[in-house]
Amino acid sequence: MSNVALSRTAILDQFHSYGCTRDRFLIGGEYERAIVRPHGTPVHYAEPFGIRWFLTQFAKRWGWTPKLEGDNIIALYKDGASITLEPGGQFELSGAPHKDLQSLVEEFSLNRKCVNQLAKEAGFRVITSGLTPIASIESIDWMPKGRYVIMREYLPEQGDLAHYMMKGTTSVQCNYDFVDEADCAHKVALCAGVAPLTTALFANSPLYLNRPTNYQSFRGHIWTRTDPDRTGFPPGLREDFSFERWVDYLLNVPMMFIHKGDQWIHAKGRSFYEFMTTGIEGHFPTWDDWELHMTSTFPEVRIKRTIEVRGADCISHEMAIGFCALFTGLLYDDTALSKGVELAQELGHYGTRDERFDIACKNGLSGMFKNGVPSSSILSLTRRLVNIGAEGLARYQPHNRHLLIPLEEQLERGCSPAMDLLNAWQSNPTPEHVIDFLSY
Repeated sequence: MSNVALSRTAILDQFHSYGCTRDRFLIGGEYERAIVRPHGTPVHYAEPFGIRWFLTQFAKRWGWTPKLEGDNIIALYKDGASITLEPGGQFELSGAPHKDLQSLVEEFSLNRKCVNQLAKEAGFRVITSGLTPIASIESIDWMPKGRYVIMREYLPEQGDLAHYMMKGTTSVQCNYDFVDEADCAHKVALCAGVAPLTTALFANSPLYLNRPTNYQSFRGHIWTRTDPDRTGFPPGLREDFSFERWVDYLLNVPMMFIHKGDQWIHAKGRSFYEFMTTGIEGHFPTWDDWELHMTSTFPEVRIKRTIEVRGADCISHEMAIGFCALFTGLLYDDTALSKGVELAQELGHYGTRDERFDIACKNGLSGMFKNGVPSSSILSLTRRLVNIGAEGLARYQPHNRHLLIPLEEQLERGCSPAMDLLNAWQSNPTPEHVIDFLSY
C-alpha cells in the first residue's frame, strides 16, 4: 500500500485486503517472560550478563540479526520471528507464522532452551508469571527505547497503574487469520466475548512484593487502570464489529508519539485523523506511521493484518502452548466458531462486560457471574469453552488435540494457576521458593 495515498478510505481498503483463503490460515504465538535473580529482584539492561547480554548472545550463538537504537541492541530478527523487549526488560518471542501447531511448539521449545541456557550461565532465572511477584516496579530499569520515554510520561496521566503494566506485566498472545469482514467479525465477537473466561483460566498474577494482591489476575486488573482510551473493549471491538467501526476507533484514539528518523516526537494526545489532516510539527503520516500507531493500542483483542488475542497472563510453557491451541480450535473450525459465538452471547446476560472481567480478574475460575436469577460459575462456563475448542481442534488438527490436556487438567483441579502459586507461597513464602515454583 506504500504507493497509495494514506486516507480513511485507503485504510479501509487495506483491511479488506487482509483476508485469505482457509487453506492459508496460519498461527503465530507471542510469549513474554521475565528474567530475574534467584530471589526475584530485577536484572538490568546494561549490567554484566544483563538483558543486553542476552540479546547479544542470541545474535552470536544462534544467528539472530540485531536491531539497534543508537548504540543499544533492542530487538532481534530471524526466519520471520522476532525477540523484543517490553519496557521493564520482559523478554518477548514473537514467533513466525505456522501452518501447524507442532511447528509453533518446536519454536517455543527451542526459544525456551536457549533463554534458559543463558539464564543458567548468568546465574539468573526465567519465570512465567503475569506480574513480577517479588520486585517493586520502581526497582525495575527502563529499557533504552525512545518510544518508552514518551509512554512512561503519557500513560500515567491516563491511569495510575500504567507503570505496573509497562515494567511489571507479562502475557501470552496468539495471532489468527480471517477470510473476510464477516469472518473477522465472528472471530472478534468470540474472542472479546469469552475474554473473562480465558482471563480466569490463565490467571497467574496473585502476588506482588511477595504478598497477595487479592486478585488472581492482577495483570488483568492493571490493564483496566492503564489507559481507558486504548485498552479493554473499546468501541468497534464489540458485537457490532466492522472494519469501518474499528478504523474509526483507531483514527480517533489519542496518539502518544510519532517516529521521524532517529527522533521520537510526543503527539500530545492528538488523533491520527488530525495527524493526516493537519500534521504534527510539520510532519504528515506515511503508511509506516499508521502501522506504528496500530501497535500503540492495547485492547483485549487487536485487529491488524491478523486477529491478535491478548487475554492471558504469562503462564507455564505447556499452558502457553495450550492457549494457542485453544483458540486455533475455536477460530479455525466453523462449528466451534459458531458454538463459541453462542457462548459469548450467553455471557452477555451476566452483568456488564466490565463487571464480568472484574469478577474474572479477582476470583479466577472460582468466580461466579450473576444476572439476578441463578448465577453461573466461571469454572463451568470455561469447561464448556475448552470442550468446544477441543472438539474444534480434533476436527481441524486432530494430531494436536493433546496440546489441550494441560488446560483440561487445570480445569479438573478446579482452580486457576494463580491458586497453585498461592498454595505454593503459603507453604513456603520465601522469595527463592516463589521463583523456583515459577521457573520456566
